[in-house]
Amino acid sequence: MWFGPGLDKTIAAPIVSHPNASVEASGSATAGMELMFRDNFDGPHGTGVNRSDWLYDIGTSYPGGPPQWGTGEIESMTDSINNVYHDGQGHLAIRPLRDSEGNWTSGRIETTRSNFSAQPGGKLYVEASLQQPAVYGTAAAGYWPAFWMLGDEIRTHGTHLLWPGVGEWDVMEGVNGRDSHFGTLHCGVAPGGPCNEFNGLGSGEKSCQSCTSDFHAYAIEYDRASAPETLSWIRDGQKYFTLNENQVGTQTWKKATQHGFFLILNVAVGGAFPSAFGGGPTPSTLQGKPMLVDHVAVYRTPTHTGGTADGE
Repeated sequence: MWFGPGLDKTIAAPIVSHPNASVEASGSATAGMELMFRDNFDGPHGTGVNRSDWLYDIGTSYPGGPPQWGTGEIESMTDSINNVYHDGQGHLAIRPLRDSEGNWTSGRIETTRSNFSAQPGGKLYVEASLQQPAVYGTAAAGYWPAFWMLGDEIRTHGTHLLWPGVGEWDVMEGVNGRDSHFGTLHCGVAPGGPCNEFNGLGSGEKSCQSCTSDFHAYAIEYDRASAPETLSWIRDGQKYFTLNENQVGTQTWKKATQHGFFLILNVAVGGAFPSAFGGGPTPSTLQGKPMLVDHVAVYRTPTHTGGTADGE
């Protein structure tokens, strides 16, 4: 989500969805793992998220952080149920809106917990079933939906001091209503470094003809049981991109992976990523099209006998 000048998202070969795209992790993906966290977003229509599980990001930056969330996006984030609300059908809606003066608002929420991590020798599996905003072509210019993760130290020391070294895992990003999605790791130093910042190391653009019209399960798996350790990006149970620690160096990898993370759901408007794919928003951009989230779930390989599954 933290992209700067010179963004280069290489277009890659498409992956093919399952015939009936699952909105749930496959049983094999999480076999032997325990559930750390889940939200099914079953709240009544027009209600906000459970504030014991989620924090609202407000305004245009973290306190003391870079303006416009460090990406050049133009919306102001709110905790209004106009922007973030349960739709009464088992989904969370995050909806960007434009007022009569052309000002945009939207929503960005984070898990209150920031201890989602893999045990040494174990695995972490993080998933969201979601539908990208159902808006296309020129009407979608500037839309930037995302499901992603940031390292826990950012909460105590600030994004401007620790990003990208503490790690950013972009599980799913969409842009400008394109029939596609992206997965990316940010790490090391910026600009440059082993993760080629500000671009990051990513999957490139993955074709997905129904991503704006149907739900898909987007996931990331952190495998500390493998040697070298790996991060794999998954859609509907299919791995489509994998990175390993040797590609960035052990110390950089450790700093970007071996600690707790918190999860983020948001729909940005404008910024570097939309600019790299034609720009936006424009007067033709249609406001009010939400990203819908069916559920978010986090699984982890259990701790040793006598331990807990959530690290607390």
